[in-house]
Amino acid sequence: MSAFDIRDLLEAAVPMEASSVPAAGGAPLAETAAPEPTAISPVVVAGLVRALECTLIFGLGALLHLLMLRGRVPFGLTYAGAIGMIAVITVTLIQASGGYRVAAFRSFFKTAIRLIAAWSMTFLMVAAGLVLAKVADHYSRLWLATFFGTGLAALLLGRFVLFRIIDAQTRAGRFDRRTAIVGGGQPAEDLIAALETQSESGIRIVGVFDDRNADRSSDVVAGHPKLGNVDDLVAYARHARLDLIVFTIPITAEARILQMLAKLWVLPIDIRLSAHAAKLRLRPRSYSYLGSVPVLDVFDRPIADWDVVVKALFDRCVGLMMLLALSPLMLAIALAVKLTSRGPVLFRQKRHGFNNELIEVYKFRSMYVDQCDAGAARMVTRGDPRVTPVGRFIRKTSLDELPQLFNVLKGDLSLVGPRPHALQAKAANTLYDQVVDGYFARHKVKPGITGWAQVNGWRGETDTSEKLQRRVEHDLYYIENWSVLLDLQILLTTPFALFRTENAY
Repeated sequence: MSAFDIRDLLEAAVPMEASSVPAAGGAPLAETAAPEPTAISPVVVAGLVRALECTLIFGLGALLHLLMLRGRVPFGLTYAGAIGMIAVITVTLIQASGGYRVAAFRSFFKTAIRLIAAWSMTFLMVAAGLVLAKVADHYSRLWLATFFGTGLAALLLGRFVLFRIIDAQTRAGRFDRRTAIVGGGQPAEDLIAALETQSESGIRIVGVFDDRNADRSSDVVAGHPKLGNVDDLVAYARHARLDLIVFTIPITAEARILQMLAKLWVLPIDIRLSAHAAKLRLRPRSYSYLGSVPVLDVFDRPIADWDVVVKALFDRCVGLMMLLALSPLMLAIALAVKLTSRGPVLFRQKRHGFNNELIEVYKFRSMYVDQCDAGAARMVTRGDPRVTPVGRFIRKTSLDELPQLFNVLKGDLSLVGPRPHALQAKAANTLYDQVVDGYFARHKVKPGITGWAQVNGWRGETDTSEKLQRRVEHDLYYIENWSVLLDLQILLTTPFALFRTENAY
């Protein structure tokens, strides 16, 4: 089921106000939650180790050829092909034996046996292939023997170093999936017991949240404290690192589940429905698994694992190139702002970022310094006397947003994403989050300098609820359909969208 299908179901089943959540307030519990170290993605780590070992093998083979055979035997495709084949076969065999799981990185001796077996099998396969192809005489036997010995030593040494690093990061909690359990009673106790018997699942339960009264829900479930209800869970997730939410509520309690999902779907967190105690049994492929515990996927974090890495690299690289290319224009604007009105060149404003975190964004100052409105309590309108003549031009052309490239390099913003709104921004004299159902779902990804809404005509003033609704719909479409190609499309389309200035002033 897609995110759109589920969101439509929530809107149909639950009253609108049920999914409106506070911006960043919440229970004292959330405010006192201890800060946790940034999580490391096991998928990314496994991919990096795989790439590094493949590179190590190829580089070592080429280096040995240079040291042993240089000037006597040309490198060429003969040796390059053999070394490449050895690297690919080795990595494939290690992958097949489970050697690229984080659990394997935590155990050196067991993994060492897999490495020795994979490396030995690779050389047997390559040697057999060379003999059968009748080309064995084209390769130095001394080089092959040296490559086998030094390669195995290099792989084992690398895995030992990796073991020490992963062990330290594991003890620091960097690989834990911090998990909240929703629901109580015997189903929650059974699920917690099943998860805690699996030492390699990576699940760390932070507590239990239950919407039932104290007389129907105990304060401690399987040794874990009840931390509050679903509203408290939303506040907790805004202040502390939380990676996963698992419902233990029976599937038959449809209305109760939908009511809670209507509050939780705005969070950038994976949400699963436990199938551990369910009587309904689906095909194994219908489930995903926490260790060996089956769960049903409800919501996924929209950008995770390698997508986070790719988007971050895209933002930093393209953002730096844009900053260098646009620096003469930015210097000219800075001089124009400084020379035409007193006050600083830059205007700093608090806005909501990823997961409702407060960030400070930079803009060229477009208002008279004594009339700047940091909270945006009063919307800028056509002919607004607070805006300077230079400010009027740079606002209409969105050139006042260019300093936000520095926010991109800092990591507060992306080049493309939902535009960050001012904290007190209003439509029809009502705060944005009170106008649109699920407004804070915009913050499931980092906000951006430009976005899907802006290139589709929804930039500028949002003085009516209908305009804000359309903008949020476009933002949610972007979140649910993100790709690098979509980011490129939006960036290339943005200059043309700036010509539509009817709502920008």
